[in-house]
Amino acid sequence: MKEIRAYIQPFMLPKLTQALSEIPNFPGMSVSDCEGFGREKVTGNQDYTPFLAKKRIEIFASDDRVEEIFAIIMRYASTHQHGAGKVYVIEVLEGGRINTGERGPQVA
Repeated sequence: MKEIRAYIQPFMLPKLTQALSEIPNFPGMSVSDCEGFGREKVTGNQDYTPFLAKKRIEIFASDDRVEEIFAIIMRYASTHQHGAGKVYVIEVLEGGRINTGERGPQVA
């Protein structure tokens, strides 16, 4: 099992959500607001802060689904500009469903 974590521009979320929801048996995702900065920073503001608003997306998926989900994020979250975001794939050793007590590497 892997976690696919993406940081994207907030205005790209609806388009990306639509594309991901069209995947058969899509495992679902969590979305949260966050701020951050990378190599490109906003400068020149009177109230200087380098942080830019982003959406953080977390998707837990089986290994065989990762490539398809990753490719869709790369395609539908792209603004073709600096600051469009980042995507990471992270190994997950185990998961658990709190309501059933089920746990193991297959729980996504």
